[in-house]
Amino acid sequence: MIRFVIVVGTLLFGAGAGMAQQDIAVKQDNLMRAQGKSMYVTMLKMVKGEMPYDQAAIDDAIKELQEDVPKIPTVFEPNPKEHVVNATYGSSQKIWQNKADFDSKVPPVVKAIGEIKGSIKDTASLKVAFDTIQAKCNDCHEPYRLKLK
Repeated sequence: MIRFVIVVGTLLFGAGAGMAQQDIAVKQDNLMRAQGKSMYVTMLKMVKGEMPYDQAAIDDAIKELQEDVPKIPTVFEPNPKEHVVNATYGSSQKIWQNKADFDSKVPPVVKAIGEIKGSIKDTASLKVAFDTIQAKCNDCHEPYRLKLK
C-alpha cells in the first residue's frame, strides 16, 4: 500500500511539473503572440493595404508594443524546456545558454518603438516604422526563435 501511494504521488508530482513547464511556455507564447498581433495583424496588414489605415489602431498597437516588449527578459527568465503543443514557433534553448545576449536584444527594440512613436501619420510613415521595428525584432528572432512547423 505504501509503495502504491509513493508511485501515485511521484506520478502526480511529475504530471504537475510537466503542466507547470507547459504553463511557462504558454505564457511566453502568449506574450509573443500579442506582439505579433500588433505587428502583423494591425501594422503589416495596413502597410500591405489589406486593411484601411486606422490611426487609432496604430496608436493602440504601438502602445501595446511599448508595454509588452520590456517584459520579454522577465517572461523568458524560466526555461520551460518544451514548446507549446501545436505551436508554429518556439524558443531555442540558445536563449538560456546565452541569456545576457538574449536580454540585450530588447532595449534596441524598445528604443526603436519609442523613436517612431508619434511619427506615424499615414501608410508611408507606417511602413518606415514597421520596417524599423521589424529589423530590431529580427535581431532576436533569427538566433532565438525556432520554426516548429
